[in-house]
Amino acid sequence: MITRRRRSFTGLLSLALLVPLSVLGAANAATGDDDPSSPDARSPELSTDTRLGDRRSLVVGDRFYEMGTEDGRYPASGFHTRGEMGGFWSQPIKLLDGLWFNLDGDWLSADSYTSGWGYQRMDMGTHDGVRVTRTDVAPDDLRAGLVGLRLDSDTARTVQLSVDAHSELMKVYPWGETQPSQTTYNLPDSGAFEGGNLVFRETGRPPGENTEEHDYAAVVGSSLTPSSHELGPDHRGPQDPAVVCPASGPNAPPQPEQPCDDTAYGKGTGGRLTYSVDVPAGGRTVWFAVAGSDNGVGEASAAHGAALADPMSVLRRTVAARRDVGSRTVVDLPGDRRLQQSVEWSKQNLAESVQEARGLQVRTTNAGTRYPPPKGTVPKARWIGAGWPDYPWLFATDGEYSGFAAVAAGQFPAIEDHLRALRDVSLVANGDSGKVVHEVTPDGQVYFGANDDPGNTDETAKFPSAVALVWRWTGDDRFRDEMYSFAVSNMRYIYRELDSDGDGWPEGLGNVERNGMGEEKLDNTVYTIRGLRDLADLAASKGDQATRSWADSRAQSLENRFEDAWWFGPTADQYADSLDDPGDQKVFQRHWIGVTPVEAEIPRNGTRTGPLASTAHARALVAKREESCYSGEFGLFHTGDAGCDSATSSVPAEKTVFTLNTSIMAVAEAAIGRMAPSQLQRYTTANARVQLDPSVWELPGAMPEISPSPDFGANIERKFTERSMALQAWGTYGILWPVVHYQLGVAPDVGRQRLTVVPQVPDGQSRVAGSNIRLGSGSVGVEASRSATTLTTTVDRSTAWRLTIGATLPSGTRAQAVTLDGRRVPHQTVTTPRGTQVRVDAGERTGTSTLVVTYR
Repeated sequence: MITRRRRSFTGLLSLALLVPLSVLGAANAATGDDDPSSPDARSPELSTDTRLGDRRSLVVGDRFYEMGTEDGRYPASGFHTRGEMGGFWSQPIKLLDGLWFNLDGDWLSADSYTSGWGYQRMDMGTHDGVRVTRTDVAPDDLRAGLVGLRLDSDTARTVQLSVDAHSELMKVYPWGETQPSQTTYNLPDSGAFEGGNLVFRETGRPPGENTEEHDYAAVVGSSLTPSSHELGPDHRGPQDPAVVCPASGPNAPPQPEQPCDDTAYGKGTGGRLTYSVDVPAGGRTVWFAVAGSDNGVGEASAAHGAALADPMSVLRRTVAARRDVGSRTVVDLPGDRRLQQSVEWSKQNLAESVQEARGLQVRTTNAGTRYPPPKGTVPKARWIGAGWPDYPWLFATDGEYSGFAAVAAGQFPAIEDHLRALRDVSLVANGDSGKVVHEVTPDGQVYFGANDDPGNTDETAKFPSAVALVWRWTGDDRFRDEMYSFAVSNMRYIYRELDSDGDGWPEGLGNVERNGMGEEKLDNTVYTIRGLRDLADLAASKGDQATRSWADSRAQSLENRFEDAWWFGPTADQYADSLDDPGDQKVFQRHWIGVTPVEAEIPRNGTRTGPLASTAHARALVAKREESCYSGEFGLFHTGDAGCDSATSSVPAEKTVFTLNTSIMAVAEAAIGRMAPSQLQRYTTANARVQLDPSVWELPGAMPEISPSPDFGANIERKFTERSMALQAWGTYGILWPVVHYQLGVAPDVGRQRLTVVPQVPDGQSRVAGSNIRLGSGSVGVEASRSATTLTTTVDRSTAWRLTIGATLPSGTRAQAVTLDGRRVPHQTVTTPRGTQVRVDAGERTGTSTLVVTYR
């Protein structure tokens, strides 16, 4: 008999900001050391108890991740190899379709789901007096995951516990519709019972040219000794018999209305382990591990043993590492607690997105149309995965946007490793051309961005900017020096290969490609100008005057001509999306890239002076994008609609809201000081809601790829094989960067031992603060307050950087008196796109400096 305890979790958000961690789980204080819900094994959490079977679950470590649904099932999910992107993975291979548990004849199903930092927990109900709680853990540095079943009982008893596992050993590439396809590339799995565990293997060489012998393995078991086992083709627990999704493709039959359990690509097998478990009064935890390897069963078995050697220590280490992530960039936003909480969870989203693979065989497949021999091998790569379940691999675009969030969160190694991985794969794939690859799967396959395919111009242009960003925040000269020659080659490539008409506007593909666009795209132009200026700054720091002069002169020429060449005029109050050759005819289509001239901050002479767009055009553009033709409840549409301007467009509206588009808009609002509730806060709230609002989220605490939108709907209403990503790193850009860089005003130049802090307290708020904001090997704390007559900025430095401290005056006011640490001091009044700022040189020292500006 199953008893379901109906508890309302829908209103429960995070305890991180309200209750000390020591209080979490206080009700369980009397439990044993093996209880995964004990306070020292928990973090702040988000929970839900509605529509669990319709919501995807996810727990991610850097070498292992698992996706199912929040009731404990594993439907066929994802679209790259349709239906095969969920389950258990260790890059670059999938291990299992799923793992299911049975207690005394009842298949376990959750009635509540909780997201934690590095773990997930499911309340599986009470079965004949035994309450079952499942905790799944994805540790770092281990090709294995853990599942702990907590069995709580008031009296001692013995129960029969079984676990079903169904394998699907499959390399991340090829996909369902590539050449070759997983239809032929994927080989049958075998199953065995060895050493008390289920052992699955896929060995052999797939048919076709340039394939290789492989030995994939997965090991499933517990530290207990099973009383019996079974092997067979099924073993999917309550999902037997499996509903099979057909293969995808232009001639594929329609997908069934009900969720699928397996696919036509699947060639896995299954097994069951059964245990007789003595449960003492007070309860116990039974731990299971899933481990895998693309290097044979020995490596998989070693990872399995390491995970089970001390599961509670693994859980505690995982949570402690995520708490450490949470301890950096701690913000206090009394006027916007939702945004404060989104900062906390966005830091975790970034941290859990880090992935690692080894022995990447780099081959260029020309968008999946060929399978050539490898060009070379990258021994090891770490990167910020783009999104789950279909894009957990290496992208240039995603990383270059997520990099802003990563430095603001103090996650320097993650973005440095990401850029190294892009460089390493690009050098193997493209030689010394300077072109940056677009998309790389964890086995090393370059889907797009090789020399002999178009690639994306913006990704090559953004690479020097990403390097400069990291150097300014870290002061890591070794990293700068390591990346410098590649960054130079990036910009040289653009002007060698992508400016055939010699007008300076780069040609090629960009973030948006639609019918009717010209060869020269707006976003490519914006990021090329920024890339040239950032390269010039790097060159200056290196003493490379020739490169500095070349890059600065090209950037200056483009900036001088930008407004005339790209502004579409009073009919739209927008920039053209592209220029069409011959004659650089302006093409206006209302895509989100129209905001990039305001979003991108252009450095000049080492100082970030603001957006590329003129202030007048920036304000007109952003105000127009706030209108209903361009923005909806959850942010900025991909492509706006007619009705808010008198211009004509050759493409229809696309009212789909990507969290990246909304991030771009949020950053643009902040970049020109538009911080009112209807401005910046509207867009930060939009992204925060899809992450934190129980009425909106799919996966509690996770920033998704696409928000609920008129043209897309909501993920939770779509088939599992037709959803966008449940977790997508790029949306964190629009949370962390506006808060840290613009509200708190942190603008480091640590490589030159300089720091500027000029906060802007949002309209309608009185205070913003942040502590332990990581800069180089030190940190800074910032507190800014605003009253009717006074602005106060306090900066606490751990390192003696040369500090410029300041405050942003409310519109229409003037400074009356300025003091630093209680003394009147000389000051500068500077007009910026964010507004009028008061700035003071606070010198080089550690400790606290306080600026007070009286204004009226």
